[in-house]
Amino acid sequence: MGLPPQLSAEERIAALEKAKYSRQIRAAVKAKVKTGELTLADVFKQAESDLIVGKMRVADLLAALNGVGKIRSSAIMERLKISSTRRIQGLGKHQIAALIAEFVPGNTRGKLLVLSGPGGVGKSTIAAYIRKHQTFWVSVSSTTRKPRPNEKDGVDYYFLSDKEFDDEIAKNHFLEWAHFAGARYGTPREAVEKVLSTGTNVLLEIEIEGAKQVKAHSPEAILVFLEPPSWEELVSRLERRATDSEQRRAERLALAQEELAAASFFDHRLINDRVENVVQKLLSLASAH
Repeated sequence: MGLPPQLSAEERIAALEKAKYSRQIRAAVKAKVKTGELTLADVFKQAESDLIVGKMRVADLLAALNGVGKIRSSAIMERLKISSTRRIQGLGKHQIAALIAEFVPGNTRGKLLVLSGPGGVGKSTIAAYIRKHQTFWVSVSSTTRKPRPNEKDGVDYYFLSDKEFDDEIAKNHFLEWAHFAGARYGTPREAVEKVLSTGTNVLLEIEIEGAKQVKAHSPEAILVFLEPPSWEELVSRLERRATDSEQRRAERLALAQEELAAASFFDHRLINDRVENVVQKLLSLASAH
């Protein structure tokens, strides 16, 4: 590789102005895509004669679509075998056709519901009921913690070693991941995106920090915070956990107080008074959105 060209002060200023102008043009295009003023087909057509638009990254264009975000954009490009660094002008005609077809109005895509809340509130019980009755597809998370006596690998969690978890992070295989209670938890990305693309609703039962990550990367996600009927009821549930030591239960109670304060971040709040009631409300939320 040769040395970069030596530019004069005037040429550097001109280059910076040109780069700034290009960013403004691309930002304006993405803003119109987000509002629906421009479709993907419109942008691809414009790119044929506009070099600035043609040099826009495909990933950035898809992420600008309303409700898509970076995670779904990346998953779509992986599925269609389009390089993550591909620019619009480098797309082939079949790739353009596939991307346009992906967002044809009327194409059904499942709803992504994220259920979270304080430890002991009953999230796992809700997820188990939903999995049994098949009202949603329930994602199975990965974790580095040891399985409890009643848990099965691949059913309750994928139990990974620290190294295996690190490898999944390095390969960008998680939709989200976070530390919680001395272990790491993550949601496998590929399976979730594949199910959503078939029109099936997906439920993620994850911790609060993970839920925030999902919302940041997937604006389409519907965040639901599960609350106990009362603080006394939550205390009672945590104290009944036979798998936790007395010290661990005390730690969980302290953490639960902090977690309850995060409820305002979520799109909806449901009280876990009865499992069937919560499931019916989750179904209603999916339909309403």
